Amino acid sequence: MWDDAFPSFLIGLREGLEAGLIVSILVATLVRGDAKSRLPQVWTGVLAAIALSMSFGAVLTFTAANLSATAQEAFGGTLSVVAVAFVTAMVFWMRRSARNLSGEIREKVTAALAMGGGMLILTSFLAVGREGLETALFLWTTARAAGESGGPLAGAAIGLVLAAGLCWGLYRRVLKINLSRFFTVTGAVLIVIAAGVLGYGLRDLQEGGVIAGKTAYAFDLSAHIDAGSWYAALLQGVLNLTPAMTWLQVAAYVGYLAIVMTLFVRGGRKPAPAPVSKPAPAPVSKPVSKKAAEPRTAETAPVAEPDTAAVPAVTAAPARTRSRPVWLLPAAVVAIPALIGGLVVAFGDGKPAGAQTVAVSPTECGKGFSAPEPGRQTFSMRNTGDKASEVYLINPSTNAVYGEIEGLAPGTTRDLVATVGSGDYAWRCVPTSGKAVTSASVRVSGGSTTKAVLPLAASELQPPLASYRAYVNTGLGTLVGQTGTLTADLAAGDLTAARADWLTAHDTYSALGAAYGTFADFDAKINGRKDGLPGGEKDPSFTGFHRIEYGLWHGESAASLKPLAVRLGADAAGLRKAFPTQDFDPSDLPLRSHEILENTLQFELTGDTDEGSGTNLATANANLAGTRELLTVLRPLITRRDPRQLTLIDADMARLQALLDGAHKGAAWTPVGSLGTAARATIDGATGQLLEDLAPVPDLLEIRKSA
Repeated sequence: MWDDAFPSFLIGLREGLEAGLIVSILVATLVRGDAKSRLPQVWTGVLAAIALSMSFGAVLTFTAANLSATAQEAFGGTLSVVAVAFVTAMVFWMRRSARNLSGEIREKVTAALAMGGGMLILTSFLAVGREGLETALFLWTTARAAGESGGPLAGAAIGLVLAAGLCWGLYRRVLKINLSRFFTVTGAVLIVIAAGVLGYGLRDLQEGGVIAGKTAYAFDLSAHIDAGSWYAALLQGVLNLTPAMTWLQVAAYVGYLAIVMTLFVRGGRKPAPAPVSKPAPAPVSKPVSKKAAEPRTAETAPVAEPDTAAVPAVTAAPARTRSRPVWLLPAAVVAIPALIGGLVVAFGDGKPAGAQTVAVSPTECGKGFSAPEPGRQTFSMRNTGDKASEVYLINPSTNAVYGEIEGLAPGTTRDLVATVGSGDYAWRCVPTSGKAVTSASVRVSGGSTTKAVLPLAASELQPPLASYRAYVNTGLGTLVGQTGTLTADLAAGDLTAARADWLTAHDTYSALGAAYGTFADFDAKINGRKDGLPGGEKDPSFTGFHRIEYGLWHGESAASLKPLAVRLGADAAGLRKAFPTQDFDPSDLPLRSHEILENTLQFELTGDTDEGSGTNLATANANLAGTRELLTVLRPLITRRDPRQLTLIDADMARLQALLDGAHKGAAWTPVGSLGTAARATIDGATGQLLEDLAPVPDLLEIRKSA
């Protein structure tokens, strides 16, 4: 929670201090001008601005909540970009205006007084309202980025309270702060935070389909960084930096930071004063008091109350006979914005137009469901039972799933968004430790045929799992023999043969990628990397293929590498013995179809795992072979659900295979670092396209209780 509070604290402090300074100057100007009777008009405008800002935040929240998931992403992303624009403009304006803020406000107040009470209300309303709207928009975007409102709201509240205290201290001459320096420092920090908000907003636009490139990741450290750790939460909460970011996010973050921060820093440098001739000293006609001689600047004491004799009195407008209660106007300007926001929420009925509230329980499954109109629909699913439940919108004749919610807790409501076309529809409710219940079906006429997912039972994955386990057992047997050959090469001192046999054995292991998750500690021993080890390549914990690779291509002797090969062979034999008893979750198989090549793109095609052999493309080729084997055992299940997707996947795999074959000349592989820019981009692009077409497989083959 508190890691998400800092950006909101900073915006609350800055915007609160800006608004508070404006209000303080307004009040001080009226007090100096002997126009205290006009203070209620200032407070009326201030309260109206606060009410408008709170109503604006409520309308933003309500509007976003009633959009579809994709539209929410687009809406939130757009407002995030708008918020960044506002904050950027605010940062530059406040740093530029801090010195002259007091004089500008006094001029506006004097003009407003001359035109009557309505203009004074409007002046204070506009002066404070801009800060309030900016604050509401920025808080909304930071809360949405954080995924919760508690931290951002708490941070903003603390910032606003602190800002109010600072303004009171400045007004009473208790505090003196350099406002130019304050707004420069906080402005620089806000620019960094705004860069993260911009990246988050662009990611939302990608997720919403407004901008392309949502799968074009610049980096993905999800496998190495615990997203729930304190440091990851802190980076995401304060800077909106996540373990995985697309190229667009990174480019926008870096570009915004470089351009805006450069302009901000340059704009903050004061030009050298031009030399001026020193005037002759003027004669002093009478002593000047110490108080009058003290310099006052808006920079250090913007709202101090000097002697009224030093400031021309503000001429107040003639008093008017009141024909209405004194509280009527303030009450009206505060109530009207709140009323407008309340009407928007009330007439919106708290849910999207046309949404149905559907009951979920063993006794009321589907209650409230009627034939919807064709098209994209939102259903409010309310669990009226006493157990958590899975809920599915299905075709009752085929059990095909159009939409689903997992783990709907008792007494809670969640929206289910699904596209409805021509056909039969029903709800299937599956309570925890209970039997599935299916509602009465309804018939929808009109609209096109809607694509649905045929559910998969856990038992259907058992035959593919058995086939794949047999493949891994065979591969491990081959691996044991190949590590023995590698050990014999080193025992004979034949480093050339050892390099060739090392690659053969490593390719065999790399083709077993779908089983890595079940290998437990053996994978780290057999194929671990030196990343994070204090001793690097010399660390005793660095063993296995990559340690031997380092030695073979960095001039180490065969005798020094032989013990490492013996240990590798022992670990391979231990894994072969343990694997038949290791737990292999059937649901892991569909996930691995995508994850094997994700690791390839992240580690092999970047050269990150190269310890000198330059054979990353050989490993990529072995990973592709392992993916092909996995798809072979899953092919019958995928064919029943989406044969067209398999056609796309097969074409992608053939394309990538041809590219890898082109980098393989005899026994030699082109190192990743030696590829031309165009060739490397082509291989990366082909791998990325294959990953994109493999991405639906886990969802197609997800085990569903509706089956």
